Amino acid sequence: MPINRRNFINLSAITASTGILVATNACAGNTDIKEKTWRDNIQSLTADVKPITVEERLNRIAKAQKLMKENNVVAVILDSGTTMNYFTSIRWGQSERPLLVVIPVGGNVSYICPAFEEDRFRERIKMEGKVYPWQEDESPYAKVLQALSDSNIKSGKIGIEERVRFFIYDGIKRLAPQFDFVSADPISAKCRMIKSPNEIALMQKASDITVEAIKVGISQLKEGMSPGDVSSIIGEAHGLYGGSPDFGLVLFGEASALPHGTTKPQTLKKGDIVLMDCGCTVQGYCSDITRTVVFGAPPTTRQLEVWNLEQKSQAAGFAMAQIGNPCELVDKASRKVITDAGFGPDYKLPGLPHRTGHGIGLDGHEWGNMVRGNKEILEPGMCFSIEPTIAIPGEFGVRMEDCVYMTEQGPKWFSPTAVAIDKPFG
Repeated sequence: MPINRRNFINLSAITASTGILVATNACAGNTDIKEKTWRDNIQSLTADVKPITVEERLNRIAKAQKLMKENNVVAVILDSGTTMNYFTSIRWGQSERPLLVVIPVGGNVSYICPAFEEDRFRERIKMEGKVYPWQEDESPYAKVLQALSDSNIKSGKIGIEERVRFFIYDGIKRLAPQFDFVSADPISAKCRMIKSPNEIALMQKASDITVEAIKVGISQLKEGMSPGDVSSIIGEAHGLYGGSPDFGLVLFGEASALPHGTTKPQTLKKGDIVLMDCGCTVQGYCSDITRTVVFGAPPTTRQLEVWNLEQKSQAAGFAMAQIGNPCELVDKASRKVITDAGFGPDYKLPGLPHRTGHGIGLDGHEWGNMVRGNKEILEPGMCFSIEPTIAIPGEFGVRMEDCVYMTEQGPKWFSPTAVAIDKPFG
């Protein structure tokens, strides 16, 4: 309701944490009147979100089994984590009690589950498959061998997904000398690297939410704030827009030259570079966007020159992200712009100290890095960031980060790129 100044007295201060005006009302039943804040203008963007279907997960398993045949692998073992989620939809925290999935080269998956968790686990099963519960005094690894045997797998190559913990791999290997153990990357990574239209739609939604959340963060910048203050606002905005807040790295001034931040206290002042590297998830799929602005004052000539160089470098990487090119050419193109301007060379500071980009999907950092030496060919469905930071120790850093998805016609941005230092989203 609108505030009528004749109806109350004793107006409190606006609190720094909420930005809400609280009033003590002299009229009956009219207390805690709130002034409209940025929160009141936000509506969820996720009403139209469509989760990944069982049918799509079955297609993923079929693709994995095709790749297994091509690589002479008879089964793949998954630990709990994002790859298990990718194939089965199951999300399960890791502990000392293994919960595993076995994907055989043919047929349904099998589940290895702590017996006392079986009922809770079965609530999560959407993909048909036999459950092999193991009691506390039994070996879960013997259950893996039983599942393999029941799938008529007696010998051959077993693919170990890269995030299977060593004690699990070691436990299986000790009981199964008849098998050869190999990396499952040619199967699991190859499946996950190529996103479906449904996956891209979820990542698009996550990116749309992060764009709006960063806009909120920029609008709420005030002198004296800490990075945590800004990060909290962006995280809250992520949630209000319907995303699951994932991370919000905020850096001021000299600290912006440290790509992953600092433990030293920072306080925002006019003229500071403000770097915001933020992301959320939607149905588990990630966004990752970075913007760099100047707070409360026109940019200096130096800030503007470096910002413009960063923009040029990001555009060069995008132009090189073409179907059939190796990933490393994206890094080479972006890096050349920066080194031609006198920074670097290579990974030296001041300059670009890290790869130009990383794959993204169910994990914020996935396969498909844009880095020297990566000969992986760009294909439709690959998704990755283009973020050629320019870090100048003792001064500041500038990073523009947006993610792309590859189409038959070339790369498409998930988020509108920055147009100017004072127009971070066009």
